Amino acid sequence: MTASAESVEVDGEHTIFRDDLLDNLVGKWKVHGTIVGQPIEQVCDAEWVLNHQFLRVHFLGATQSDSKDPGYEAMVFIGYDNMSERYLAHWLDTFGGRFSEVLGFGSKTENGTSIKFVFDGLGGVLHNTISWKDGSWRMLIEQKNSKGKWYTFADESFERPLTPVVE
Repeated sequence: MTASAESVEVDGEHTIFRDDLLDNLVGKWKVHGTIVGQPIEQVCDAEWVLNHQFLRVHFLGATQSDSKDPGYEAMVFIGYDNMSERYLAHWLDTFGGRFSEVLGFGSKTENGTSIKFVFDGLGGVLHNTISWKDGSWRMLIEQKNSKGKWYTFADESFERPLTPVVE
């Protein structure tokens, strides 16, 4: 037997990232819930970008149209590393570069309807779980405090708007 000299591309521009679960996130959403116990409302849109290698999820705070208070804005890029067989998330937001240094790495839960990302870096360990159920998404962010106790940082629901979302 002879070994093939051809190499198989595991990741790269010819290996398009396809994910049936994340396809459900594509589109426009109204987001509501709490962050650090405070109520929030946002709009969100998600689309495949960069040769279908990443799902870009763009969050805008409800106060975005107020020029005095630009509100919160984030762009999250979710991809997949076939070599390590895990999801990755790069979270960029209005808090700047220092807080975007850490990548989140994740995997699907057993039932296949959620992805749990772990961010382990500057502020400690953070779990961000996104779950798909009955046509809507839930994002639960749990963080470990300085005493090692887990608490809910954010709990948000994504629902399709009945009227068009204005950005």
